[in-house]
Parts: sequence; C-alpha cells; structure tokens
Amino acid sequence: MEYKIVVDAGHGGSDPGASGNGIVEKDYTLKISQYIHDRLDDLGIKNTLVRNSDATLEPSARVDKILDAYGNGNDVIVVSNHINAGGGDGAEVIYALRNNDSLSKKIANELETEGQNVRKYYQRRLPSDPSKDYYFIMRDTPNTQAIIVEYGFLDSTGDDVNQLKNNWEKYAEAVVRALASYVGAKYVPLAGSGYYVVKKGDSLWSIAKANGTSVEAIKELNNLTSNMLSVGQTLKIPGSEEVQEPTGEYTNYEVKAGDSLYSIANKYGVTVNELINYNKLSSTLLQVGQIIKIPNIISNTYEVKAGDTLYGIANKYGISVDELKKANNLSSSNLSIGQKLIIPSIETENSGYVVVAGDNLYNIAKKYNTTVAAIKKLNNLSSDNLSIGQVLKIPGKSEYITYTVKAGDNLYRIAQTYKTTVSEIIKLNNLTTSNLAIGQTLLLPD
Repeated sequence: MEYKIVVDAGHGGSDPGASGNGIVEKDYTLKISQYIHDRLDDLGIKNTLVRNSDATLEPSARVDKILDAYGNGNDVIVVSNHINAGGGDGAEVIYALRNNDSLSKKIANELETEGQNVRKYYQRRLPSDPSKDYYFIMRDTPNTQAIIVEYGFLDSTGDDVNQLKNNWEKYAEAVVRALASYVGAKYVPLAGSGYYVVKKGDSLWSIAKANGTSVEAIKELNNLTSNMLSVGQTLKIPGSEEVQEPTGEYTNYEVKAGDSLYSIANKYGVTVNELINYNKLSSTLLQVGQIIKIPNIISNTYEVKAGDTLYGIANKYGISVDELKKANNLSSSNLSIGQKLIIPSIETENSGYVVVAGDNLYNIAKKYNTTVAAIKKLNNLSSDNLSIGQVLKIPGKSEYITYTVKAGDNLYRIAQTYKTTVSEIIKLNNLTTSNLAIGQTLLLPD
C-alpha cells in the first residue's frame, strides 16, 4: 500500500485557537505543519498541506480540502497538529475509533525520545453518541487514518512553554520519523540532527566509535535491550559538548564539614578508589581542612539554560537522570538557570562477543579461528564457565594495543597519553588496584 499524508495545521485566520505565554496556537501549528510537509517532501513521501498560510477554514471546508487531496481511503493518513491548553503538561496523541494505536504509539515514542513527556495516546468518544469520534476531523473523514497531535500545553506550569518555543522543530521531526517508519519509507536524518540510520555491516561498537560515544550510552538513549541492529533502523546518537582540556595534573580540594570520599568522588566524576590511590590514603576518614588532590580526568560540564530539565540534559549526553543526579549530588530534579552540572564521562566500549544461550568457549574459538586458551588468557578467565550476556574480548578481533609500564608511569598519565580513561584501562585489564609494576603489560584501546 502506498500511503499519502495530509498535514493539517489546526485553526488559522480568524480562529487563533488557544493563546498564552507568547504562543498563539494557529502560528505554531502552521510552523510545525510546514516543517513536516517539507521534510516528507525530502524523504519522497507523498503529502500535502491543508493550509499553508494564515487562512480561515470552517470545519466543512477543512474536511473538503482533506478529502479532495487523496480521497477517503485507508491509505490516507491525516495528521492534524494542535497546541493544548487547560493547565496540563506534556503531549497527547488521539487516534480515530476505527484505527488501532500503531501510528499514535510511534508518534508518542518519538516525542518521548526528544524529551517531551507524553501524557497519553488514546481515543475520544462523542458524549452524545459514544459510537462516534469526539473530533470532527475524525468523524467526517470516515475511512482515513486520522491522528491529532497535541504537542504540549501553552499554559503549562511545568516545562511545556519553553519546550514548545525552543523544541518545536525537534517535535515535528519526531513526527516525521514516526510517519516514515509507519509507511515503510527510508528515513534520512537531517545533517547534525543527532540521528544515525543503520547500514549493512554496522555494529553498535562501530557506530559508537565513529560518533565519539559508547555502546551503553546509545543503548540507554534508544531503550535497546540487546546489541542486535537492523539495516534501516534509526538511532539517536548522544550529543557532546566540546571537551575542555584540564590545566595541570590535579585540582586541590579542601575538605568541608559533612564531606566524604564518596561525595567528593561523585562531585568530580571520579571513583573513591582513584582518590584513595591518587592521594595515597590509608583510610577513608577525612578531616575538615584536609587537602585532597582531584585528578584532572577530562569531563564535560554543562551550564543550565532556560527550559532545561534533567531528563533533557541526560538525554543530550546519553546518560540517565540518576547518573546525572549522582554526579552532582542532587537531591531533587530542580534546576536553576546558570547552574553548572558535571556530566559523567562517557567511557569507551570495546568490541567483543556477547555470550548467548548454548555458547561454549570451544564453539566461540572455532567461530573466530582462535583457541580456547587464547580467549581465556585475554579475558583472564580461570574456568571454562560462561554466562549469558557476558562480553568476551576476542583475540585479533578487538582493536587493542599493548603498553609496557615504565618507571614513573601511573594510570592517569597513561590514560591521558592514549586518550582514554583510568576506568577504561582498569576495566580492560581487569585490574583490582591502580598500582602498577615496571614491566607490566597493559591492553589499551587503539
């Protein structure tokens, strides 16, 4: 079936729709609709606009324009764009009684991906006749797949007002992605949009490496539960701010009342063990006024802007809200404009093999033309036992270099030299301490 899409900008002309907080519904619905129309054209998806100017359309005239475009079949999708009012917060998607929730669910999921909370996607019935749809746009286009998208509340006491003003293009693009997926069209992201379409031969690791992020960050941002990808799948790529190089090897921190190594480590995005080893501490006890050296491991900082939320910032950097709160010792989700947040470092995920049911070391070694002994040595395995989901480094498959420890070396200097992190070296080499021995061989990401 070749779908055709009718894009309807709600209200218009003498009917402004809802208004408040600098938002007039008819203006935003026109901007959103024109954006969706242009992007669908880019993707080669047949579509038309109901109105492309500030024109007044009576309900009957609007319905006539919809049906005149492509007819009244189930191959016609009608997307009517609106801005809500009434003091709520978040997006809503309404679909016709005759349709299922497949398209509305896709739209809701894509809006959530862009950081907008979705109140619900649902059907609404006419109170005087529950067999009919509440909205004329659905009642009077009886065979089409009709959807109403309410992008947010212009009188919200939450974050909708700023989100509508600042993110309406992102929300419109979210609808474009949902439509392209639903009709089976190839989606091509806008340059710099933060999206990537999977190609043949791609893996999560290769995509993460090419985009300067990690497998786990991509999986979390896209709600992936496995490493499996399909050609044509669209992934959101965690954004990144320019990384500021630290000046000097460490920063001095003066211990204050109530401080603990745990809270200091969280504040600066390092681990308690790194602080203990770096400062040669014999215990975790601290004294007020004590100076703790904080290793200047490269990390991102972010200055809170109007309209920001913890969820939106976490999504931008491909981390979770809990990780962001933990790194900044936040006890609530409240933010203030100008507040500086530490963004936990995104660590590198090295390529490897994920153990599945039925695997054993012998068949994995055979598959990759290596030996059981080589796999065990590379992974520091003391037995042949494996667990489902375990990640194994494969000799000759993972991209590593070896480094021999020299006098004066420490993990921090090595990590800085080879553009990795102390945590990554510890993880890669299964180290239980930061102590090194001269002549010790370390695996490092290439």
